[in-house]
Amino acid sequence: MKSVTLKQLKDELSYKSNNELKELCLHLSRFKKENKELLTYLLFESQNEEAYITSVKAQMDEQFSEINTKNYFFIRKTVRKILTQTKKYIRYSKNKETEASLLLHFCKNLKMMKPSIHQSQRLENVYESQLKMATKAIEKLHEDLQYDFQIELDNITHA
Repeated sequence: MKSVTLKQLKDELSYKSNNELKELCLHLSRFKKENKELLTYLLFESQNEEAYITSVKAQMDEQFSEINTKNYFFIRKTVRKILTQTKKYIRYSKNKETEASLLLHFCKNLKMMKPSIHQSQRLENVYESQLKMATKAIEKLHEDLQYDFQIELDNITHA
């Protein structure tokens, strides 16, 4: 089955009633965990972005504390998993402030990790690329927020 364009979906959804839309959303949420997570964010967490950021950061902290540090293979594998989840939460929000905050928190945790990421070129590359992405997100924010995030970025890079 070939999927239709976004415009066609939008047009078709405009003809549906509220109850039909509700049923479509519930039906969609049954098929993929990500659909259900996105609906959860949109319905319950999007109104309070600060609480959302705090909960994601707490989840990241917990995942970083559970990393198997016996060798760098396990560290890299777990770090990639944490980063994938973080990117997913950033996609749900679509907010540059959330993106900058979560990426900076990820980089801070990665830099403070023991054993040091400087022993693994791959982990250093992940760290550097996420710092660049955080910097790009910061550049798109309001000047006052840019200043606050820039201070946090400087603290991470010079620590």
